[in-house]
Amino acid sequence: MEARAKLRYYRSSPQKVRLVADLIRGQQVTRALTTLQLTPKYAARDMEKVVRSALANLEQAHPGIDQEDVFVNRVMVDEGPRLKRGRAASKWVRWHRILKRMCHITVELGVRES
Repeated sequence: MEARAKLRYYRSSPQKVRLVADLIRGQQVTRALTTLQLTPKYAARDMEKVVRSALANLEQAHPGIDQEDVFVNRVMVDEGPRLKRGRAASKWVRWHRILKRMCHITVELGVRES
């Protein structure tokens, strides 16, 4: 049994979100949620929402499932589109490009067979 939840077009760099994703990969769901609540990173709050959404999807598909058997199977953070912005620079350069990065977060939960 598996469940999945996605967060697309998240306005944070994939590199920063992967730091949070590495903390919870392979953990039990209750422990992963506690880890995310105690992590001071910006992306931890939204990653917690995605994990809770995947857990709700799993409970919707399989009612009465024990949360102690559920674990974070996969967490993928893929690069999304970039917003191209600019800023004035020195006289000879005139303009600097600023890339505002986005990412797509996918969380898959699995159930350990007892």
